Amino acid sequence: MDPWAETEPGVLVLPSGRRVRGRGLRRPLPEGSPPPAFGLYLLGRPPCPVPWVTRWVCWPDFRLPTAPGDLHEALRELWQRAGTERVEVACSGGTGRTGTALACLAVLDGLPPARAVAFVRGHYGRHAVETRGQARFVAGFSA
Repeated sequence: MDPWAETEPGVLVLPSGRRVRGRGLRRPLPEGSPPPAFGLYLLGRPPCPVPWVTRWVCWPDFRLPTAPGDLHEALRELWQRAGTERVEVACSGGTGRTGTALACLAVLDGLPPARAVAFVRGHYGRHAVETRGQARFVAGFSA
């Protein structure tokens, strides 16, 4: 399976070159975009079914994941799959929870936690990681 194109909407290229798409589930899939092979969904309740493999982590809006260990495990799986598959991470709006997860993914990819939020804001979305609590979560995240 071909990786995401770097120009694909929402695609973040990690320092290692792995690519992951972040998006908001309130918006439709980008027009003309191929579907992911795997999606990680960060919502307060289970997501609607889709025709690809998914994983759900319970994470209420503007908060932190209810089970941080589940998020860590899910991000490891997402990172592994990003080496050979099209993967995406998404929440309702695609900014706070998605941005926080992308920053944690950058830490798993080798970026120091102190630089991860700025990296995601610079390469994914300037409003990513919406709350101070989310930024502290990233700062304390370890690979």
